[in-house]
Amino acid sequence: MDVPLRFGAELRRLREDAGMTLQQLADVTSYSRGHLSKIERGTNPPTMNLAQRCDAHFRAGGRLRRAYSAEVEPAGTKPKPARRRVIATGVGSLLAAGLADGGKNGHVSDGELPPRALYQGQLEQMKQLGQNLAPAAMLPILRSQVSNVIALATRSTGASRAGLLVTASRFAEYIGWMAQESGDEPMALRATAEAVELAQAGGDEHLADYAMVRRALVTYYNGDASRTVALAQQAQRSGAPSRVRGLAAQREAQGHALLGDERACGRALDRARDLLAVAEDPSGTPALGTTQLVDPVSMVTGWCLYDLGRPREAADVLERECHRIAPHALNTRTRYGLRRALSLAAAGEIENSCETARELLAFMTVTPSATVRTDVHRLDREWSRFRGSAVVRGLRPALANVLNSVG
Repeated sequence: MDVPLRFGAELRRLREDAGMTLQQLADVTSYSRGHLSKIERGTNPPTMNLAQRCDAHFRAGGRLRRAYSAEVEPAGTKPKPARRRVIATGVGSLLAAGLADGGKNGHVSDGELPPRALYQGQLEQMKQLGQNLAPAAMLPILRSQVSNVIALATRSTGASRAGLLVTASRFAEYIGWMAQESGDEPMALRATAEAVELAQAGGDEHLADYAMVRRALVTYYNGDASRTVALAQQAQRSGAPSRVRGLAAQREAQGHALLGDERACGRALDRARDLLAVAEDPSGTPALGTTQLVDPVSMVTGWCLYDLGRPREAADVLERECHRIAPHALNTRTRYGLRRALSLAAAGEIENSCETARELLAFMTVTPSATVRTDVHRLDREWSRFRGSAVVRGLRPALANVLNSVG
């Protein structure tokens, strides 16, 4: 396919202005000299990864990313407008989608109602179980459980009723995450909307702010950086607790990283660290967001560095933080470990990349993840540049197995 010369011409101009030869640029980006030459001439298409790395190296302020988006991404590769509206708007009722079915079969005792703390403990157990089971296997369990909590809430009054509704909202919010992990974005957004309704019924107005953070995650994985930033910033302008605003600031940083705006990304990460460091007492409700990371801001920093085109630095940060993840958190270890393997491959450290990914590829067949799918495919593309490597050839069957299993 012929690509208009604008990207190639801009890359050549930046390279020559920096006094670099094609071979020197090849050494920096870990792409071959011949491939870069063809990109500059317009006979080979560029990639977003190359645009990110060259933007970072030449401090081009996202110029090559924009050229790539304008020239290479055909309209058909982006979600259609109607689909984007579905992704960006959490509408519908999860009860109508199936939660009520669990209530038909669930039995509620006429005796003493189980305390709210019992269900909160069960939610934490569900989250630990979700680290080691396929998301699709978790959904029926969670639906049944949230139906039981709602049924108990309808038979309660006062503070007990409000507390149970808020607890049910946290179950519904987690259903949204499991639905996204299983690849069902519309269901994920319906679940998030239902969680907001349940929380508001229980007197918790702040889950609506967190819902924007969750929707920003959907837009991030769909490559819509501007929408990701807008949703995250909207959540931070609210009166939500500092944890919610801190999680929103992290998401904003990821959006800025996709846009190639390193300065704005850094400011958002600093804000996230300050907000998440604030001690809170959210009335005993389960914590929103991941609880599996010792230092989530540092982990997100590593993730952002990769998107900013600085894979070597990303790999160093991710390596340090991955060692701090608990052994039982299989899903979290796989997610960030594969991102580290991807960063190493992008930095040209192919043997280290393969060694890092070897065990994680086996985990992916046990806990498939639609959100990790993006990085699995990126890893496949990175490794394809090293077809002559014996270690890459040895892992190709395992990689193909994972790609088939995660869709």
